[in-house]
Amino acid sequence: MREKFRINQQIRARMVRVVGENVENPGIVPLQEALRIAAELELDLVEISPNADPPVCKVIDYSKFLYQQKKKQKELKAKQTKIVVKEIRFGPQTDDHDFNFKLKHAQKFLSEGAKVKAYVFFKGRSILFKEQGEELLLRFAQELEDYGKMDQNPQLEGKRMTIFLTSKKKK
Repeated sequence: MREKFRINQQIRARMVRVVGENVENPGIVPLQEALRIAAELELDLVEISPNADPPVCKVIDYSKFLYQQKKKQKELKAKQTKIVVKEIRFGPQTDDHDFNFKLKHAQKFLSEGAKVKAYVFFKGRSILFKEQGEELLLRFAQELEDYGKMDQNPQLEGKRMTIFLTSKKKK
């Protein structure tokens, strides 16, 4: 992370925009002037926006600056939502009891905010019953209308027919 920001003598621009809490008159100044301001305050000159014209440099203690950057990264990571995908597998001739059992699990997953991937797995010659598999998945999606919505119609990929259901409940 040390190479990410240029500090003090590593800065190559002739003119820089100086900002900082302790700087009396922030603005565009020659690099040598900016380095002198930082030295007077016994702080570092850190290039925070090298692609700007002119580059933006902040007068701050470098270790404090790195600490603030790490803290920001941690906060951003904590705010990210993690999408959980739960899988439910059916056979083409799944019985009503098994269907209802798996339906209850899917309801629980969707109410918790997870995505559900439901698929019918065709073994051997059972691929002949792909219409039954499609009906099963459509019935499954219809039963779960209150909890989530179907992202796309059932798709056959190899020996699997798959649908995705997204939760209606937002965390």
